[in-house]
Amino acid sequence: MGVVSVVDGIVLHGDERGRKLGFPTANLAIGADVGLADGVYAGVVELEDGTHHVAAISVGRRPQYYKAGERLLEAHLLDFDGAAHGELYGERIRVRVGELVREQRSFGSESELVEQIARDVEYVRAIPV
Repeated sequence: MGVVSVVDGIVLHGDERGRKLGFPTANLAIGADVGLADGVYAGVVELEDGTHHVAAISVGRRPQYYKAGERLLEAHLLDFDGAAHGELYGERIRVRVGELVREQRSFGSESELVEQIARDVEYVRAIPV
């Protein structure tokens, strides 16, 4: 997987919607200057302890829930055991953003969104790192 962009930042508290949907995320506030179009990407997240985790990464304003809002990078770390590692809030992470999986969009229902996220995660899982 080639790297399109690298984003460093401190993990922020979000509205925990990803966790409620079954796909918890590490959230970074980003601006337009980050050089990434809104969309879902494959990537790798490096934690402060030096471990690397393949991730499905959403960049944008969460159109399913907000018409306009804060632009975020939300990384769902595949097979990450948060209970074993501890909360990531306040931790500095490095996100290597790779292949664009799809554009961001809203869905007809939350269940359609969850189904699409599951497909996104499986697609990312299949990409060689």
